[in-house]
Amino acid sequence: MAAIGSEIERLIQLLSKLPGLGPRSARRAALALLKKRDTLLEPLAASLREAADAILTCAVCGNLDTQSPCAICSDGRRDPHTLCVVEDVADLWALERAGVFRGRYHVLGGALSALDGVTPERLNVGGLLERVKQGIEEVILAMNATVEGQTTAHYLMDLLGDMKVTRLAHGVPVGGELDYLDEGTLSAAFKARRAL
Repeated sequence: MAAIGSEIERLIQLLSKLPGLGPRSARRAALALLKKRDTLLEPLAASLREAADAILTCAVCGNLDTQSPCAICSDGRRDPHTLCVVEDVADLWALERAGVFRGRYHVLGGALSALDGVTPERLNVGGLLERVKQGIEEVILAMNATVEGQTTAHYLMDLLGDMKVTRLAHGVPVGGELDYLDEGTLSAAFKARRAL
């Protein structure tokens, strides 16, 4: 577009790569940032740089934190025998906000999807299998209630064999994603989990 400079166009292109921002929303976001350079753009740029420098992926569970192992994995008050498997860090954070789980987590990094080419090799399944050998007594599958989430849960159930495996109860609506659920729904679903 000839009316705007290449730096602005690049900003719009980068913003449009964020979830939920299409080209039009990205253009509006870029304008808002540029209009509030001192109060929004520069503090945001500094915060993004600090985050890029400081935030790590936990080598144990896959959470994001400023330390590895993360604060959850380092917390000796958590139940080391119960492991909650989630698709994504956002799901882990949603469960933490609900305050219903005091064990350890394992982030897979996605869900199986033949259409998107996501195979078990592209997920952190190997890390999960290693962790269950370390005194885990129960694995809770907190997968999203989507076709991909259910497929992943069934795959993991088969893989884990005789291990005690539970899933969240059906308080999670079909097609629902954990990150979008309120704490009450998450709490009820978590407390009503059942053996498979």
